[in-house]
Amino acid sequence: MLTRRAACQRLALLILASAGGLHAGHARADEIQIDSAILELTGDGPAITAEFRFDLPIRLEEALANGVPLHFQVECEIMRPRWYWLDERVATAVTRYRLSYNALTRNYRLSSGALHQDFPTLAESLRTMSRMQSWVVAEPGVLKPATTYEIWVRMRLDASQLPRPLQITAFGNREWSLASTWRRWRFIVPEGPDR
Repeated sequence: MLTRRAACQRLALLILASAGGLHAGHARADEIQIDSAILELTGDGPAITAEFRFDLPIRLEEALANGVPLHFQVECEIMRPRWYWLDERVATAVTRYRLSYNALTRNYRLSSGALHQDFPTLAESLRTMSRMQSWVVAEPGVLKPATTYEIWVRMRLDASQLPRPLQITAFGNREWSLASTWRRWRFIVPEGPDR
């Protein structure tokens, strides 16, 4: 039988857990957090630097350990707001990651296009995938000086790349979904040659 003090402590823990107080520093199992995202103007074009934070839900970890590769994509949209009509889509960009596990070498492989890197732990591979540095999302000169744009960025698991039987299981199942909400901010292109 619980003492009064133990019952009060248990009740306090339940209240904290339901309010999210115990997990304030961690992303929910089905959610990707965007800790930071900025747009910079570079010689190669506008580039996104972003940092994401997430843990794989247990079902996804099990699937990965059993040889099912997981495909993630980071999406960016650049829109020019217009008061007289629908917003103009100026540029869209997608970068894709493929995360797989090799049971023979006991390594995780993170691939993006023709590039790949091996990691000894899942945590290291997720940490690398969660940091985007200077990802060019449009051609140089696409953004016009003294113009305001809206930048939209998100990251998600691409469930359409799962094997067909798992796609059916994943449909509408929170244990198989992993995504961030869109992070949106305004960016004003500076005037003059110093941009």
